[in-house]
Amino acid sequence: MSKQTQSSMLLVGVLSGGIGFMAFLVLLVIGGFDFNQSLFLALLLALVVALFLFFAFHRPADAPGASSAALKHVETPAARAPEPAPAPQPAPAPAPAPDPVAAEPAAEGTRPAALDGPREGGADDLKKIKGVGPKLENLLHSMGFYHFDQVAAWTDAEVAWVDENLEGFKGRVSRDNWVEQAKLLASGGETEFSKKVGEGDVY
Repeated sequence: MSKQTQSSMLLVGVLSGGIGFMAFLVLLVIGGFDFNQSLFLALLLALVVALFLFFAFHRPADAPGASSAALKHVETPAARAPEPAPAPQPAPAPAPAPDPVAAEPAAEGTRPAALDGPREGGADDLKKIKGVGPKLENLLHSMGFYHFDQVAAWTDAEVAWVDENLEGFKGRVSRDNWVEQAKLLASGGETEFSKKVGEGDVY
């Protein structure tokens, strides 16, 4: 006999004995039965309770085999169900090809006509134009600009080109109004600034 069966039988005995004892007292005190009648009825009730509890604790559904089968029946389908395969991810859309026109922005303005070198008689003193120092004059020479009349003839588009391409001095042409100054100097006139340069008061 297993320890579990022994424990259940002991529990059955305790419960049925307790119920029988309580029934004996009730029958004897309240029911008005004599001692023998109360004892007989109490033992009969205890026996019925004991049989009921014994069969309740040892019903066939509690057998180890049945429990195992039931456990397998519960565990197998739900626990072993395969997980659904993940949905395939859509392929990323190819990146749009760069626009060949937008990749290289067009140069601003129009390049003015340039000379390979100064004309006969030498280059004009471009430093007489306010905003042109020695360094900037050398830069203008390297770009083919040597004379006042060249600067005086620049159009708005050509001014925009020179403004954009004067490395380190961008925007100087329009900011200091070189074209108007050059027109006056090319015609033989002077500006307040050119007079100072001629007198050696600036450079």
